[in-house]
Amino acid sequence: MFGVALFLGWWQVDGPGAERSVGKRPMPLSSMDFSLVDHQGNDVGPNTMQGKASLVFFGFTYCPDVCPSTLIDIAGWLDEIDKVAERLNVVFVTVDPERDTPAVLAEYVSNFHPVIRGWSGSPTQIRQMADSFRVFFEKVPSGSDSYVLNHTASVFLFGPDGDFVSTIDIHEPRDFAVPKIRRAIGIFEEQDG
Repeated sequence: MFGVALFLGWWQVDGPGAERSVGKRPMPLSSMDFSLVDHQGNDVGPNTMQGKASLVFFGFTYCPDVCPSTLIDIAGWLDEIDKVAERLNVVFVTVDPERDTPAVLAEYVSNFHPVIRGWSGSPTQIRQMADSFRVFFEKVPSGSDSYVLNHTASVFLFGPDGDFVSTIDIHEPRDFAVPKIRRAIGIFEEQDG
């Protein structure tokens, strides 16, 4: 049964069943207008991310495979850049606000890396942020009262000026992902030490 759930999750999130938004780039943070709350109960929005480079990933805590494996990858990238990670906003935005309250997100993100912040809000607020990022998500029934969510699985990178820099694909090797993060922060030849 677990294997079926794993396959279904892959099919809907990263496989042929996932919707693609080819050629759609996120808006600059300065053009976005949304208001959410972080896992500590603080109000957050696009201004929260400006001034530092930002790494943003949309997902949900009940996600069987893609979300936790991507957050594990993100934690590895943050460990590799070490102290420089403090110069980066790292945000996990839920696409499942019905289940992912700030308290649930607080427990969930604590399993990965202390720099990662969990953001939630009402379904309307989440939709508004997702639309600004050009992120697709939809609820899909998966039995009695259960459901999963199809969603865009890319990690979004923004520079300190709030402009979109690049995406990191969930299958991208660390050797490609970490240099993208360093460029977004503005580190080219500087060493972490």
